[in-house]
Amino acid sequence: MILDILTPEAHVFHGNVDYVTMPGLEGQFQVLTGHAAIISALKSGVLSFKTLDGSLVNEHLTSDNSNTNVFHYKISGGVAEMLGEHVVVLAE
Repeated sequence: MILDILTPEAHVFHGNVDYVTMPGLEGQFQVLTGHAAIISALKSGVLSFKTLDGSLVNEHLTSDNSNTNVFHYKISGGVAEMLGEHVVVLAE
């Protein structure tokens, strides 16, 4: 599936991912390929995802030392939408 992480300042990430874990208002949740359509508000926390193809990663993201394809991005809130095989996170 394709993940886009957008903030008012930057397009933080665009690429193919295996999963995305997000800090929802009611707790952490994860979406995988084939997940039903969803729109969710996000609270302050860490967004985590695993890239499939070595997609371009930039200075905004931190990597998981135990797995070089797993990245984290700290957010202070936002909204996530998954429709089809595309996840868009509008983060603060």
